[in-house]
Amino acid sequence: MSQTSAPTPVLSPATARRSTIFIFVTVLIDMIGIGLIWPVVPALLQDVGGVDLADATVIGGWMFAAYALAQFLGGPLMGNLSDAYGRRPLLLLAIGGLAVDYVFSALAPTVWLLILGRAIAGFCGASHVIATAFLTDITPPEGRARAFGLIGAAFGMGFVIGPAIGGLLGELGPRVPFWAAAALAGANFIFGYLILPESLPPEKRRPFRWRRSNPFSVLMIFRGYPSVLPMTMVLALYFFAGNVYPTLWSFWGIATFGWSEAMIGATLAMFGVMAALVQGGLSGPLVKRFGEGRMVVFGLIVGTTGATCFAFTQSFTWVLVLLPIVAFEGLVHPCITALMTRDVPDDAQGELQGGLASITNLSTLFSALFFTQLFGWSVRPEAAQPWPGAAFLVAGALMGLALLLFLVVNRRSDPRAADR
Repeated sequence: MSQTSAPTPVLSPATARRSTIFIFVTVLIDMIGIGLIWPVVPALLQDVGGVDLADATVIGGWMFAAYALAQFLGGPLMGNLSDAYGRRPLLLLAIGGLAVDYVFSALAPTVWLLILGRAIAGFCGASHVIATAFLTDITPPEGRARAFGLIGAAFGMGFVIGPAIGGLLGELGPRVPFWAAAALAGANFIFGYLILPESLPPEKRRPFRWRRSNPFSVLMIFRGYPSVLPMTMVLALYFFAGNVYPTLWSFWGIATFGWSEAMIGATLAMFGVMAALVQGGLSGPLVKRFGEGRMVVFGLIVGTTGATCFAFTQSFTWVLVLLPIVAFEGLVHPCITALMTRDVPDDAQGELQGGLASITNLSTLFSALFFTQLFGWSVRPEAAQPWPGAAFLVAGALMGLALLLFLVVNRRSDPRAADR
């Protein structure tokens, strides 16, 4: 596997550490804002649309799809703009746009306006793409898996704080969490404007080209990198399967156990604690000891087993047992991303992250539509025997397929993979 040279430091060690902390906080606050609204989505859609849970799930699928489509279209654009004009201005633009969108969504009177709001949030939600490129700028290749693990930890902690607060605020009304999310995003924008430095110096930037921002040309752009394109196929399948959790968890909890908004938030928060511990505290030591490739294999095995078990779970005790186990699935994304960054030059890391985000969001788009349609069909009132877990069984099978594909791709791209 080819190696790129270590980037020349553009920030002092102390500034780099402060910037890494800031990026962590930025992604954390973004995820808190997103997590705040998850527990109330079923109630909000049933209230605004006047529909039952099965139909609300289908509508929710279109909301998730609108978000994913906007990220698919916006990811490469934001990544390439950051390669041309720097990370700081684009990151601030994305954060500020989220604050405006949450206000819009809090006031939306119809289902279609809620879907439009999710599309705006998806386009502005490219902040994590630029944040990842920022960390790539200031982190040597051997430390990137740990750095990307910190972003994963921020996602996990956002799952802790956001859903927990959102579940409690949801008891006051389904729109209240949107106002809280708007306040957080606004505060994050001010924080970044005052503190965030620029990580990409002018000499490492490149002119903006529209063709690089076309999300449909991503595969052609990455064609020249030996292992990037096959690895994107693994990530796409992994995210397609793994998206069953954020898409259906609230609806599944209501259909299976009759959970309230507070209980939905509590279970999501519990998962967030485990994800943060795994990705933030264990990813670095595990990767150092076993290597990225073996951690991907382990994470996909856990993902396959966990989703399959959730398909048949009828006991809340088993939910509590499975949640900390499934958290190890979170090792897959940062480890595969770290493997891929080694084959891409420094001046294209933003393009890489934008392209990966687009492929990820394209798989998420189709996943949201697929799993919500499957769930809505499996719990429809006229069903002879409703089965809320059917979608999780399919997700487990797809996760297993991603595992097999990675084993083939990793060995072909690097014969030494078995020793990593």
